[in-house]
Amino acid sequence: MLAGAHAPRFTRPSAPELVGRSPAITRVQELVRRAAALDGGVLLTAEPGTAVDSVARDLHARSRHSTAPYVIVECAAGDAARLDRVLFGVTAEEAPTDLESVSSDSRIAAARGGILFLQDVTELPAGPQARLARIARDGEVRIDHTPVPTAFRLVASASPGIDGDVHAHRFRADLYRRLSAVRIDVPPLRERAEDVPALAVRLVEDICATRGIGVRTFTQAAQALLAALTWPGNLAELHDVLDRVVTETREDVIHVEHVLPALQLHRAPAPFVPVGNLREARLRFERDYIAAVLQHHDWRMAAAAQTLGIQRPNLYRKARQLGIPLARTSE
Repeated sequence: MLAGAHAPRFTRPSAPELVGRSPAITRVQELVRRAAALDGGVLLTAEPGTAVDSVARDLHARSRHSTAPYVIVECAAGDAARLDRVLFGVTAEEAPTDLESVSSDSRIAAARGGILFLQDVTELPAGPQARLARIARDGEVRIDHTPVPTAFRLVASASPGIDGDVHAHRFRADLYRRLSAVRIDVPPLRERAEDVPALAVRLVEDICATRGIGVRTFTQAAQALLAALTWPGNLAELHDVLDRVVTETREDVIHVEHVLPALQLHRAPAPFVPVGNLREARLRFERDYIAAVLQHHDWRMAAAAQTLGIQRPNLYRKARQLGIPLARTSE
């Protein structure tokens, strides 16, 4: 289905989550570009902390329905009765049964002609799942007793474990098929570490613009430090750290020493037990940081030396002094 779709070239993403040039995110960019030219369901799978809503909005902005409504339903918010009211509204008990009936103040009615984005769709209770599956199958619905085409596109997000939910019958297989005409698996940050510097730049630009302050830039060393981390909380965690850095830094350039306190605050602190004197503590930090930069550059000494701002022979000497094992590659 995707192979024959025609769509314009992928331009600068409005979604920070799509920033980058790694093979993992380039594939996602291409799938979003192609999916925007189609009208079927789209399923976005991602780990917690991924900005899936921004990806769905980017897809909507690239589609031919970009001026139509974009309606979001947070399926994990509220109980079954509330979700039923939000999605379908309040309908009369004597409504005809040939089609699903919704009221004009429902999210289903509001999404006509545009996109209905179901965030965390596997959190939907069984009743709303069944009603949505029927609406998706019929392509029609009664709004205040009047039959009309639904004319909206279903886009949903879920954790990568949705397949297990389908197999265990916790999520309806027919609704899954409707949603996953196009499936886009958004990778976690740990699988696209090379994108973290560009993501950090974009996030800081957005944070500074929101606050009405001048844009901050990064040193290469600060970017390398960010890229060396695994970010289990994904983009949300990275955003929180950078928001704290911008809050607490008055300089125009963000250095490593500005990032480290934000990282320590963001993670649950371990009990502090002083070990050694100040010189020994500095040596431990220097060793850990140089090792992280080397790992980030796949142990390419020239690239690591450039990031660290030292000559390559000095990096070899530092590594030997600090006991950092070197995996040399031909350069």
